[in-house]
Amino acid sequence: MTTSHVPNLTGVPETMLWTLHNRASEAARADGVIRDPLALRIHRTLDYDYERAFGPADYSHGVRSAIFDAELCAFLDAHPDGVIVNLGEGLETQRFRLDSERSLWLSVDLPEAIAIRERFITADARHLHLAMSALDTRWIDRVPPGRAVYVTAQGLLMYFDPEAVAGLLREMAARLPGAWFAFDHIPGWLSRRTLRGWWKTPHYRTPEMPWGIARHRVASTLRGWVPDLAEIGALDFVAPRGAARPLSWLVARLPLVRRMLPGITRVRFAGG
Repeated sequence: MTTSHVPNLTGVPETMLWTLHNRASEAARADGVIRDPLALRIHRTLDYDYERAFGPADYSHGVRSAIFDAELCAFLDAHPDGVIVNLGEGLETQRFRLDSERSLWLSVDLPEAIAIRERFITADARHLHLAMSALDTRWIDRVPPGRAVYVTAQGLLMYFDPEAVAGLLREMAARLPGAWFAFDHIPGWLSRRTLRGWWKTPHYRTPEMPWGIARHRVASTLRGWVPDLAEIGALDFVAPRGAARPLSWLVARLPLVRRMLPGITRVRFAGG
């Protein structure tokens, strides 16, 4: 198999290789929660020592992708001509796992990330690549009016300061009325760990993640930023198999433990 050299990615853009590693590992399993031949091909093609950097793969990002897949599948069932905006998408191959012939997809990411993405994934009239930060809200200008919109941010918002997250939500609420927005978040203790220097392995230090929030504070915090949110709720993350599966159901229902865990939140902006 011909390999492809990986440029000297650092910081947040390099994390797209971490998520690819875990997602491809899950897709390779006969009992995996996602099927993703393209992710497997990209994973095998890139000349990168994933385990040296990130350690053995786990199911975390595969399960997260499956949760977001289910959200967008339901959205496209209800809105076949809907617009999906994936912020900080990296090498996520979601549009190959689900799509609609009339949908529009916008992939927003930093230029160095888009450059890697375009080695394997070609943009076209219905699948646009926008090389910019998610905080550069000019991407909203590319969302056509009059169509249902679902925005996602997988593994992104924790890398921003809380003030930047608040500003992004306010801008989307003002300019994308009625849109849905789903994102994952980490607890405060994990954020603080990254700020002190979290070496996931001896060869990889995770980027700083300034925004951490306990799950029981998410709703009040978001409503403090955007008071007129139409909906807000949590999406459950459950281990896919083995003894961890019933344990994850139990742990997620213990309030004192639940607030210490990462989470996934879905909101809908007012209007539309």
